[in-house]
Amino acid sequence: MVATTAPDIVRTADGVPLKLKLQRVERSRRLKALGLVLPLLIFIVMSFVVPIGTMLKNAIDDPEDISKVLPATMQALQSWNGQDIPDESVFAAFVADIKQAQKDKTSALVGKRLNYEIPGIRSKVIAGARKIEKLEAGPYKDALIAMDAVWGQQETWATIKRASSPWTAFYLLAALDFERNADNAIQNVPPEQAIYRTIFVRTFWIAFQVTLATLLLGFPVAYLLATLPTRYSNLLMIFVLLPFWTSLLVRTTAWFVLLQDNGLINEVIQLLHLWDGPLRLIFSRFGTILAMTHIQLPFTLLPIYSVMKTISPSHVRAARSLGAGPFYAFWRVYFPQTIPGIAAGCLLTFILALGYYITPALVGGATDQMVSSMVALAINQENNWGKASALGAILLFATLILFTVYNRLVGVDKMKFG
Repeated sequence: MVATTAPDIVRTADGVPLKLKLQRVERSRRLKALGLVLPLLIFIVMSFVVPIGTMLKNAIDDPEDISKVLPATMQALQSWNGQDIPDESVFAAFVADIKQAQKDKTSALVGKRLNYEIPGIRSKVIAGARKIEKLEAGPYKDALIAMDAVWGQQETWATIKRASSPWTAFYLLAALDFERNADNAIQNVPPEQAIYRTIFVRTFWIAFQVTLATLLLGFPVAYLLATLPTRYSNLLMIFVLLPFWTSLLVRTTAWFVLLQDNGLINEVIQLLHLWDGPLRLIFSRFGTILAMTHIQLPFTLLPIYSVMKTISPSHVRAARSLGAGPFYAFWRVYFPQTIPGIAAGCLLTFILALGYYITPALVGGATDQMVSSMVALAINQENNWGKASALGAILLFATLILFTVYNRLVGVDKMKFG
């Protein structure tokens, strides 16, 4: 090997080795590129990554960790087998903790946390805390059970013991219509309380129907736009893009007016004597799907149109010249080339439809509300962020699972937006 001497090193005009100069230029170029990308990266992290991470954390976080309010009780419950009612030592520790909680004004936190799993117990805990504060001596077990039968139930103490950790699976289980029994085993909630599985199925079913409707309506329009002369297709494109020029709330309100019993649609039906009475269009599944389809139609149509514009008309002409009929040439030559656009448009519409809230709330009935309505209810009325986060986390994971299945069957790499 021949050693490179100093005179053999290639240098720039200012005497700096060329290799070092190139490294500095490359480093400077990378820093400039990072500077251009950094604002967008920060925006994505703050508006997307952080909220999703917070939601996932809240789904398993127990903000009402009552182990700090009932430290002696939690310590005494460690030796409890969970089979029978706890012994006198647990009740004595509970009384001592509640008396201290009354002084600290934190006893209501115990009732709030237990009320998540045992509806109606909050008022009993608050009323019981006032009575416990007046107890002078034991036996405390008999005294508490005499105050309220809830303290003689195994479920109450099992729930208190489960609430001793800062992390909990309660919200996720409740969002799937599961609960833990007194033996800490997972079981289905009573049928009259099981609502969330039905809501999840309804959400995905409505999203699928909307996606299918936008595909059936949007594909012919996209084909027409792609094959018409430019002066006509541009005019039609303006009508396609009109929904983007008005807000979602305005479009939904317009459908609310049109679908009423005395709205324009029913008035026309009555005028033409097509039906005996007004059709049930508002507060119905039909109205929900119709309004959502109108809003989502451009999201399905535009990716299909952009892919169709790239398909050369000579492909179909070549098939026709080889003896293929019009339908056969379209189905075997033209349609397969539009699948990437169909995949992109349908996936975009389906994911967006999963999160609809305003449209089902305004034009849908009680049986047409989606997961987003339950999230809003948990936040605005119940002030239960854990439940809301669990519903959002389950919807996110279900969407990711469907996306994975879609990727295996169709392939994300085949999607094109133009």
